[in-house]
Amino acid sequence: MRIWAIAKRIILEFLRDKRSMALLFIVPLFIMTLLWLVFNGNDYEPTIAVSSLPAPLEKALEKQDATLKNMAPDEARKAMQDEEIDAFVQWGGKTINVTVEGSDSTATSAVQKVLSQASGELDSHKQPMDIQYLHGSGDLNMFDNIGSALIGFFVFFFTFLLSGITFLRERTQGTLERLLAMPIKRYEIVGGYFLGFGIFVIVQSVLVVLYSVLVLDIYMVGQLWEVLIVAVLLALSALGLGTLLSTYANNEFQVMQFIPIVIVPQIFFAGIFHFGYDWLEQIGKMMPLHYGADALREIMIRGQHLTDVWVDLTVICGLAILFVLLNIAALKKYRKL
Repeated sequence: MRIWAIAKRIILEFLRDKRSMALLFIVPLFIMTLLWLVFNGNDYEPTIAVSSLPAPLEKALEKQDATLKNMAPDEARKAMQDEEIDAFVQWGGKTINVTVEGSDSTATSAVQKVLSQASGELDSHKQPMDIQYLHGSGDLNMFDNIGSALIGFFVFFFTFLLSGITFLRERTQGTLERLLAMPIKRYEIVGGYFLGFGIFVIVQSVLVVLYSVLVLDIYMVGQLWEVLIVAVLLALSALGLGTLLSTYANNEFQVMQFIPIVIVPQIFFAGIFHFGYDWLEQIGKMMPLHYGADALREIMIRGQHLTDVWVDLTVICGLAILFVLLNIAALKKYRKL
């Protein structure tokens, strides 16, 4: 009877904790569904521009899982810069000249697969191919291809964890309560916390970027200072999100519960994977890490500048400001000024 009494108490407490129930039963199914969509979805079909190809090669390419477009060289190069096509194939007289966009590892692999299969069907009509890369190179390894997204993820994840747990301790140890007892505005409290946390967040972001680029020698053709700015802005948005969600947690375990719900899904939408479903790509556009990873990829692999990724930066800054405003509003539950 005593054993049952203890077990009954635990069961009832667990049933009352809706967040733990969701973490145990719903979140694993959600993550497994994302994994299924990634690995069981449609293969990426590249878009390839062609110009003046020998008839046998063009027919062989048409049989592959790819979208072909006839374009002039200048038009094709602009389309690759705008990420509208993945490669350009042109007859050069004695060789087949191939230019691969190169910044997306999934698209690059798909283009290589299509060219290899098409070449295999030519048999006696095979022609030598000269493959060049508009961005990156054929020597890029997996870490180089996804390194920019990983930088964004680690900056975002550890900032979220640090801010969430630290802000929670401020509440549980009574520090926030004492601040609220003083004649101080809510926006001043939030601003003070952001300034204090922000110093350490900026240092952490700089360390992650410098270590990745200078020590691990991750591929980068852009400007280092521009990468640092993107990483810092992404970290500030994570800081706002972490402090906001910690407002609704009562202990550190509940902060950790937000990780599989908030952080893990963002990995899938950071540009590392291609789902093959447009509606899923649209979901990713609602997540801060999507824009941070995209901006880092554009600068590090494609050599773009901050002015070229202004949309990503605007969204990141907008989300950071939104989280700050929500933090100010969330303090109403502790004190009304």
